[in-house]
Amino acid sequence: MLNNSYLCHLAELNFILLIKAKIDSDQSWVWEQNISDPTLDYYPAPADKANGTAVIICPGGGYSVLAIKHEGSQVAEWLNTLGVAAFVLKYRLPDSAIMVNKTIGPLQDAQRAMCIVRQYAKQWGINPNRIGIMGFSAGWHVASTLSTHYNKYFYETNDSTSLRPDFSILIYPVISMKAKITHMGSRINLLGKHPYPALVKLYSNELQVNRNTPPAFLVQSMDDNVVPVQNSIDYALALRKYKIPCELHLYERGGHGYGLGRNNDTESSWPEACARWLKMHGFIKNRQ
Repeated sequence: MLNNSYLCHLAELNFILLIKAKIDSDQSWVWEQNISDPTLDYYPAPADKANGTAVIICPGGGYSVLAIKHEGSQVAEWLNTLGVAAFVLKYRLPDSAIMVNKTIGPLQDAQRAMCIVRQYAKQWGINPNRIGIMGFSAGWHVASTLSTHYNKYFYETNDSTSLRPDFSILIYPVISMKAKITHMGSRINLLGKHPYPALVKLYSNELQVNRNTPPAFLVQSMDDNVVPVQNSIDYALALRKYKIPCELHLYERGGHGYGLGRNNDTESSWPEACARWLKMHGFIKNRQ
């Protein structure tokens, strides 16, 4: 656990925590895998900066690992500088060995995380109407699935707390499961090698946008050779169809997996652009 973060177990899902970490010293990336008990790492905003907004972060990793540092804890610490409380979700990775239906496991965890943060929002000094979801790569498939499938609970509950994020932030995102534009590794890990067409459509989230889908800020690089840039473009166009606020940044360079940015190329400016977008929409303002 880093710095001032707190750990919240999503106990209602009743799984045991099994984590294996591998560190790549060259990139300072931390991967986590074999997660069977989802958790939230809570990074409260500093008291002198807190503005009541919160973001749940879903790290990427192709639905096989979680890039928990550069797409998790480092991002949480950056959000704290904006006065935003952050929660890093360690969601379960699809695995038929520990799940009856692996296609809904990550979504269950995202839904439960949103429910918990919204339920305890006032206790934690958070405005329950300013809670967003953020994802990187396959983590954004988790986030976009929540953003488009929030109106149906995928776990047993008698709770009526809204699961709809108030906004979403998508960074080099996997959004579609369509074969021509998806990240095939993510698709196979989530849906299997030969999924039914109806399942592919259900989890191609650009096809699930409607007039109630939350506003979005999107970032991708044109030279991304892991996730086709068409994912971001199609989602942005779907939002535009329903007149939902959306800002899309397509950078010339950057590749994939750069977290907050690297090498001082243009993609490194996305955090500043994102902060401006949050401010424009009133998510960064005086605490209420």
